[in-house]
Amino acid sequence: MINVVRRSQIIGLLTMDGSTGSHLGSTEEVWLDERGRVTYLSGSSRYLPLEQVFVVGPDAILTYSSTLVDAPEPLLRLHQLAVESTLREPLGWIEDFLFDWQTGEIAAYILSGTIAGSSGNRVVLYPEDVEAIETEAVIIRESAKNQLLTEAEGLKGFLSEKSQSVRNLVKTIGDRLHGLISPEDKSQAVRIKIKQVSDELASSGKYEPDVLKEATEFLQERWESLQQSIARASSRAKAALDAAWKELTAK
Repeated sequence: MINVVRRSQIIGLLTMDGSTGSHLGSTEEVWLDERGRVTYLSGSSRYLPLEQVFVVGPDAILTYSSTLVDAPEPLLRLHQLAVESTLREPLGWIEDFLFDWQTGEIAAYILSGTIAGSSGNRVVLYPEDVEAIETEAVIIRESAKNQLLTEAEGLKGFLSEKSQSVRNLVKTIGDRLHGLISPEDKSQAVRIKIKQVSDELASSGKYEPDVLKEATEFLQERWESLQQSIARASSRAKAALDAAWKELTAK
């Protein structure tokens, strides 16, 4: 939940090597593997492994290194992919989707077409209602059509749907909590540390109280996701450094 972004939010973002500041191009597409997880971001000609992403910011994607690769196969483009029932009835298409940039897991699909009704609004489908992801279509369970929510209702709990100021503060608080929160901390301990960092920011007088309150409450409610994100960040950094070292020593 903490690291979930929309595909549409990262398309066009500049990609930069976080260690050198060198530009690696702009993000033009998001790609899934045969398991249905996001594994690569691509630019005009090269592909960035998702595991190399250090952070997704409002203006740029920072990476652990400048490692780019040629087109791996097989990969699946989810955007605009057809949506069908198990009886192969055409229902619409995927207009957008949300995914966790740390794990690659899809968090929600945003659908358009006849499945959304005559109003022209978009609806939200969750991963548990997907029967299969194929090259030509996403197949959804028959029961899913009765459980769809409007875009506003179905995505209201995701950080990607908050204002940019709230998202920025969630990141600021999360960054300050690195090194303070361990995987062994219990829920109350994590919440206390979130409150302590929030209070420190409030005392600085630099942040709007309402925005800080919303960001703090979001993290308090999703303390477990924050804890997991911090633990994953450490593992990703180590893996990225190991991969970079192997690449250097292999030359």
